[in-house]
Amino acid sequence: MKIARSMAILGLVCFASAANAAETLTVYSYRQAFLVEPILANFTKETGIDVDVVFSKKGIAERMMREGRLSPADIVLTSDFSRLMELVDKDLVIPVDSELLKANIPAKYRSREDNWYALTMRVRNIYSSKDRLGKLDIDYEDLADPKYKGKICTRSGKHPYNISLVASMIAHHGEAEAKTWLEGWKANLARKPQGNDRAQVKAVKEGMCDIAIGNSYYLGKMLQDPKQVPWAEAVEINFPNQDNRGSHINVSGMALAKYSKHKDNAIKLMEYLSGTAAQKNYAEINMEYPVKADVKPSDLVASWGEFKADELPIFKLAEYHNAAVRLLDEVKFDL
Repeated sequence: MKIARSMAILGLVCFASAANAAETLTVYSYRQAFLVEPILANFTKETGIDVDVVFSKKGIAERMMREGRLSPADIVLTSDFSRLMELVDKDLVIPVDSELLKANIPAKYRSREDNWYALTMRVRNIYSSKDRLGKLDIDYEDLADPKYKGKICTRSGKHPYNISLVASMIAHHGEAEAKTWLEGWKANLARKPQGNDRAQVKAVKEGMCDIAIGNSYYLGKMLQDPKQVPWAEAVEINFPNQDNRGSHINVSGMALAKYSKHKDNAIKLMEYLSGTAAQKNYAEINMEYPVKADVKPSDLVASWGEFKADELPIFKLAEYHNAAVRLLDEVKFDL
């Protein structure tokens, strides 16, 4: 009897494993393969659930709209908050009510409707020339200070990272004051906005400017690239607004696709991505801050010191996203 019962249980386990294996999940990812693939491989190893990934730098929302109900997407991984908002605005994702997700991800890093969850955090830092300025006690508001005229480099104002920063300024100061600040920041630019965050740090190294705006994890990435180490070593990393509201935070995130054909297993993957093992991978591989409170950043990231983060809930940025884009247009920031 015991043997028969054991065989029956074994049969059920094998059946479940076979069912999981047959149900391949499809992930649409803005995040790069080097970061995502090792984490998903571990998920498959632990659960037996296979995962196919479609990588793209842009256009995922448009693709899902074209595919409609025939879309194979189960989960979407985004590299920034604006991409999450785009998915929500276009009605391409649905809420996930998971106690495990809510336990792993603080309320300020998920939507009020539970239709997206953050996976990692990054700070919008202000970098300063180590030789010409040194370490700074600086606020985002200081980017408009005339003493920095001709000394600041940044990527396009229309990039999602900068749109989120402008949205946070509107949230804290109102549109009128944020517009005045944006005009002052533009007046202090050393050159027309261009390139990516790493290019701004390179420009500081080359003496084109003394201050650069960039996400925290790019410093870690540059320190891993022998060609870019001299750029990284030419700057100090400064966490803005430490004497008041704290530094602006942006997030990467995930959402359940509206027409997912495998919702149960998709939620299992989302829960796994919010868990300790995956969060440690994010921290070590891409130098980002985990959203799970008990997971520590990498040793390199920790070496930059502790910082005070802006307590403004990430979902509040959505309320000011369109206003931020409008202000950037009005001041012709990229011209």
